[in-house]
Amino acid sequence: MPMAQAKQESRDTTLQGKKFSLAGPQLKVGDPAPDFEVISSSLQKMNLRATGGGVRIFSVLPSLDTPVCDAQTKRFQDEAEKLNPIKIFTVSMDLPFAQKRWCGDYGVDRVVMLSDHVSGSFGENYGTLIKDLRIESRAIFIVDRQDKIRYVEYVGEVGHHPDYDAVLRAARQILQEDQSNSGRS
Repeated sequence: MPMAQAKQESRDTTLQGKKFSLAGPQLKVGDPAPDFEVISSSLQKMNLRATGGGVRIFSVLPSLDTPVCDAQTKRFQDEAEKLNPIKIFTVSMDLPFAQKRWCGDYGVDRVVMLSDHVSGSFGENYGTLIKDLRIESRAIFIVDRQDKIRYVEYVGEVGHHPDYDAVLRAARQILQEDQSNSGRS
């Protein structure tokens, strides 16, 4: 499946204080969620449509084998039941085998792992790819059932946590609005 070319903008992030350029656009609330092609932990190709309808959180991180990424994914695992029916996806450049192993080691079963290692299309289309290192920068996106971006957080320093409280507040609000709007449709 061909990916639409993302508009390139020069933006930077830092990793341990060192600047790196990010590939792809800086998305904003209200933008249509770009398509992407990633691999699930069961080695199936996945794109935006395959993530299903409804409200979805995309938690983007460099590698599950780092302390902040580990904590971020475990936090969303802990919140997943309270956020039902919101679907939560973790996107990283980790190989699907490593993602599956990590989930098994920590009992993570409510967050769906997506590997961007083959093409980097998620990172390029969502503006999170650090091309020089071939890893994702840390970011959070919430997408509604119409595939519109409703929340965006690009974390400026890759080693810092996202604002979990803001993400969770926004997710609950978006879900409430989405459910109200779907009742009127």
